[in-house]
Amino acid sequence: MRIAYLECFSGISGDMFLGALIDAGVSPKLLDETVSALGIGAHLKISKVIRSGISATKVDVCVDGEIADAPQANSDHAHDHPSGHAHHHHEAAPAPHSHGRGLVEIREIIGKSTVSASAKDTAIRIFEALGAAEAKIHNTPIETIHFHEVGAVDAIVDIVCAAAGAHALGVDEIICSPLNIGGGSVKCAHGIFPVPAPATVELLRDAPVYSSGVQAELVTPTGAAIVKVLAHRFASFPAMKLEKSGYGAGSRDTAGHPNVVRLTIGEAESASAGETTAETIAVLEANLDDMNPQVFGYVMDRLLAEGALDAFGVPVQMKKNRPGTLLTVMCDPKDANKLTQLIFTETTTLGVRRREEVRRTLARRWQSVRTQWGEVRIKIASMNGAVTNYAPEYEDCRQIAAEHHVPLKTVMQEAARAYLGEVSKTA
Repeated sequence: MRIAYLECFSGISGDMFLGALIDAGVSPKLLDETVSALGIGAHLKISKVIRSGISATKVDVCVDGEIADAPQANSDHAHDHPSGHAHHHHEAAPAPHSHGRGLVEIREIIGKSTVSASAKDTAIRIFEALGAAEAKIHNTPIETIHFHEVGAVDAIVDIVCAAAGAHALGVDEIICSPLNIGGGSVKCAHGIFPVPAPATVELLRDAPVYSSGVQAELVTPTGAAIVKVLAHRFASFPAMKLEKSGYGAGSRDTAGHPNVVRLTIGEAESASAGETTAETIAVLEANLDDMNPQVFGYVMDRLLAEGALDAFGVPVQMKKNRPGTLLTVMCDPKDANKLTQLIFTETTTLGVRRREEVRRTLARRWQSVRTQWGEVRIKIASMNGAVTNYAPEYEDCRQIAAEHHVPLKTVMQEAARAYLGEVSKTA
């Protein structure tokens, strides 16, 4: 299993995560194209900087030719400007001159873009987590949360690029360290609060946090929302065969405390040995015989977006000879209750069955190959060191096919040929 480990020893913000992605090998072109696809008048400024002697990548969001003044906790503005928390606020009825963007509008911007479907789903989940935290803090419906004009652009770019970049890593799991939240106080839209800001506290519920004594806000709400959605679990540094690492920089350069986040990528110990691995999963089942078939596809998309490992339907003949569908969902046991609730909410079933099973999986890794239209990731499965299966990543091929008006099967065939060509060179 290929994994990424996110070390937040100096906290995390959206721009720091983007810097770490690029430093760890994600193509800057991919993130530039992602920003362009959003059509919100922004672009990225990417540079190399030094933070307490550590070389790192710094990413700034520029709007109308200027760096967006959307202060982050890891920036020089943290002591005298509102934190990332103040990018958004509750407005029951925005004034006519207000340029705030609500969550509905942000969903539309992301939905209409040409970003991959998987990145869209992830980005929307991150924004919804951010909005839900604010809504709870202010005891108001999530639809009334608005983001200031420039701050919204900054947040949209950070979050959508974080989603696209995370998918481009080609890892099976992102693991996060305990988070250093910092200390002191921060000026938010509604006054002075102790660090971490209220929204950050809500977003980091159940996450391991600590303070090293640094008197600054180190984890921004945007950074916390990214971790909440992207991190599969929190743990100390996992056993892995190291491949590469990257450092993403915040704006502040504090002596003796590198203001960076580190992203390390490699093969988990079990996968590097080439053996199959066993894991316990939850299996959820429900019989559906009175639901509009159009709804079924939506339910499948929701289940996968909410973390299901797999979901599928099988035609069955039910009592009274009614044709129906057996919905089966495989998931991590910790997600079973959440997905059961989703099934009850979105389908017509009156009961969901649950059991736990052990599944064995082959070691997996990703390899990028170049085609005439661009790069495509190949998912490679192996057992005892020997490759047993390989397949081009569907989303990569789908996006290329749509952009270049090439048949999808042609792109997939070309990617497979490119992979086999590289294999033959190393044989």
